Amino acid sequence: MRVSLFITCYNDTLFPQTGRAVVRVLERLGHTVDFPPGQTCCGQMHWNTGYQAEALPLLQRFVDQFRASEVVVVPSSSCVAMMREHYPKMAATLDDPRLTADVEALLPKVFEFSEFLTRRLGLEDVGAFYPHRVTYHASCHGLRSLSLGDGPLRLLRAVRGIDLVELERVDQCCGFGGTFAIKNADVSTAMLEEKISAVLDTSADTCTACDNSCLMHLQGALHRQRTGVKTLHLAEILASDELSPYQDAAP
Repeated sequence: MRVSLFITCYNDTLFPQTGRAVVRVLERLGHTVDFPPGQTCCGQMHWNTGYQAEALPLLQRFVDQFRASEVVVVPSSSCVAMMREHYPKMAATLDDPRLTADVEALLPKVFEFSEFLTRRLGLEDVGAFYPHRVTYHASCHGLRSLSLGDGPLRLLRAVRGIDLVELERVDQCCGFGGTFAIKNADVSTAMLEEKISAVLDTSADTCTACDNSCLMHLQGALHRQRTGVKTLHLAEILASDELSPYQDAAP
């Protein structure tokens, strides 16, 4: 299968290693990955903060870049949720029948990374090896908007060598929420403290998730408290194998 990668602006700017990990996993599974070079942002930052007029051209750009794709994989639950929940409304706002039709045709081909593996490909074991104690944080968009369920956990359970520990209150928000963490800093910090406490109670050395936005928020607190716990996107754990374990493969 030919898979088009939408890396997201967040990952492209701050976590490029996640995109490389996605490519590595998909190529290991025998797929060809392409990267439309004109891609930018899904428009979530603009749309959610009141700059909706500025978000509308980004919808057209996304459609133009991925119209011909067989399937589009996105290593971000929040970006996929943005597309599924808001792109039809955005197209309706523009009152463009052709764009509306393009969005309707394209959205069924767009998948969050773990969702693509478990639901589109029907996989759990992707040949990964990660001999560390790991806990999984379920991001709000993945849990509530995309209903990923235990799909990411099933992928993790199939990783050879892993010691997977369940996180208490896994359905509780970490407190990031994009600009929520800035506009409501005190509430966000209190939520973060509860999540960090739950992570530390697992004695895990790695906390993983499907969204680097949550992981960045968590890593900030874990680093400031000098816990020694690292955060890794799910794709990075799944990209690790016996021949090239994460420690050796990391950029």
